[in-house]
Amino acid sequence: MQLELNDRIIELDREGFLVNLSDWSEEAANIIAQKDGINLTEAHWEVIYMTREFYQTFQVSPSMRALVKQTERILGSEKGKSIYLLQLFPTSPAKFISKIAGLPKPANCL
Repeated sequence: MQLELNDRIIELDREGFLVNLSDWSEEAANIIAQKDGINLTEAHWEVIYMTREFYQTFQVSPSMRALVKQTERILGSEKGKSIYLLQLFPTSPAKFISKIAGLPKPANCL
């Protein structure tokens, strides 16, 4: 799979994750999100950037449990709930957040 962005071809794996993490940009994230039916808002972006920071720190994409705990720690108890993340990224928040954030698929996601 491929994504065309500003006259560049960005390689995606068969599930739509970036092959090269260095290809990530906000523009690429918007296109990936739209392909999954997600229109990114400020609430989405704060979770995306928080997840990218998690990856930079731990060199792993967070599982759902780790994602909820990190969200609670960084964004507060109101947002640090799985239901909040499900509202933003339906069906599989950890997977979709990592995908849109340009990170590898979390190990425990199908």
